[in-house]
Amino acid sequence: MDKSQHETRDTGALNFEAIPRPVLLDLLRRAPKAELHLHIEGTLEPELIFKLAQRNGVKLGYPSVEALRAAYAFTDLQSFLDVYYAGAGVLLTEDDFFDLAWAYFERAAADGVVHAEVFFDPQTHTSRGVPMQAVILGLHRACQRAQAELGLNASLILCFLRHLSEKDALATLEAALPWREYFIGVGLDSAEQDNPPERFARVFARARDLGLHCVAHAGEEGPPAYIYGALDALQAKRIDHGVRCLEDPALVQRLADERMPLTVCPLSNLKLCVVPSLAEHPLRRMLDLGLCAMVNSDDPAYFGGYLNDNYLRCFEADPGLNARHAYALLRHSFEACFDLDEPSRQQRYRQIDVLFLEAAAGLPHAG
Repeated sequence: MDKSQHETRDTGALNFEAIPRPVLLDLLRRAPKAELHLHIEGTLEPELIFKLAQRNGVKLGYPSVEALRAAYAFTDLQSFLDVYYAGAGVLLTEDDFFDLAWAYFERAAADGVVHAEVFFDPQTHTSRGVPMQAVILGLHRACQRAQAELGLNASLILCFLRHLSEKDALATLEAALPWREYFIGVGLDSAEQDNPPERFARVFARARDLGLHCVAHAGEEGPPAYIYGALDALQAKRIDHGVRCLEDPALVQRLADERMPLTVCPLSNLKLCVVPSLAEHPLRRMLDLGLCAMVNSDDPAYFGGYLNDNYLRCFEADPGLNARHAYALLRHSFEACFDLDEPSRQQRYRQIDVLFLEAAAGLPHAG
């Protein structure tokens, strides 16, 4: 990423202190946003799970929607993944994947999301006999509809499950290549513990040779060393989560100097016990240290909220998060986009500027 091109502009004309707290929260609800850390399987709401299970004749291990929701009391990442993979078992056809993604896009548009780069986990599905084609084409069809009907620009990032082998990841990438035009990058997700990024250096090198963008989960449950591994071994251009970078001042400086995006997911961090409370979440500290952090929702069906829920609950829990932080978070979300041309990026920046100028001046918003 070209640091000189995307440095935060001079904000002297913006009187952040003049924006009252209630106005700021309303601004956050309405502002245009990009979402860059969203697992589409993690948007599978219990109601849709039961609907698809009935449609596909899949027997669930829970008697009701309420019983399934009650299982969402996670103690760590693995306890979440156990429920997450079980829920994904209802996804069998191209239409299932379309319905899944379309339900997310409708929710996202209501939150002001105008750009989304969405993760999907093909290994979760192909291991159950679901064709790669059904996964990718169903999701792609929803992306097309989101653009046409919601004005939401959406693209896909294929993720590898790090608890499986690199051999399996390489085979997955090759199997997806007939539909290469429908995804823009690759990522690395699933359980961090004992699964360092270096294990996947070859498959990421192959992805880079194909012109794909590279991202990786690192520094959520895994140590700062995993962030170094994602940067150096995988040459990731975004770090997903990254909150544990604060344990290593030299790493923080490197991330700030390289303007490396960190796709932070506050409600996920809370639900998986990475932080004890949102009031103690390191988001504000990350911004104050000059890091290019932004807010995302990760697996919102499981973690208690979509994108606006993550923004608003953070700002409600931490009174130290102010209008200047909000401005940075919104801008960072567009700064870090892969699939966004520069004129469109600048247009989003201008929209954010106008919102903050109007809020500081006490002007009513239109609509």
